[in-house]
Amino acid sequence: MTEDRKMLEPMATVVSIVLRTLLALLTAGVVFSVIRGSWADLNVCIVDESTTSSVTTGGFAFTPESGAQVDSIPRYCAETPDAHLRLLDELSELPSTLLLISGLFLLHRLLQGAAREGVYTVQTASRLRLLGWWLLVGSLAVEIAEANARAALLAALAKNADFSAGTWLSMWTPPYLAVLTGLGLLTFARITRAGASMREDLEGVV
Repeated sequence: MTEDRKMLEPMATVVSIVLRTLLALLTAGVVFSVIRGSWADLNVCIVDESTTSSVTTGGFAFTPESGAQVDSIPRYCAETPDAHLRLLDELSELPSTLLLISGLFLLHRLLQGAAREGVYTVQTASRLRLLGWWLLVGSLAVEIAEANARAALLAALAKNADFSAGTWLSMWTPPYLAVLTGLGLLTFARITRAGASMREDLEGVV
């Protein structure tokens, strides 16, 4: 499978290095936080981008050009965040990191398997399909979870906000790129499976 392995470079090597680096950094960060006990000292803040207001420039460091204006966007921070607020803060960001690492792991597994068994194989098509569904469903689930966490955090810190569908929608950002990538991988999985079938038929004829 030397030719297949060559076709997968340099992506296979880059993915392997990035995955190991991220895992090392994540592990080091967790160990450092436990040793320092710094998790309890983290700032818990949330920006309400759905609320803006114009401000005068007098006395402010931000000075717009002529014909432009400066808007203020409220950023709420808890003075002494409890465990519930810290958990919401973590849930507003951690799922994306976990999706990234797990996606890289599945991609690494896909590339390693393709280099070992061949590109046009049923196993490669199955791993492509798994990665496609993981990105498609996972990106939607992660964005829903993080939007809920941000909406709940804003409702806990701002008097003029409540945990409602409107607040959730203001925090929701559709993961267009991840969804399109997942759909593309599912399409390529079908193409790869068809190629694997053709390859088996040709080997049977030969």
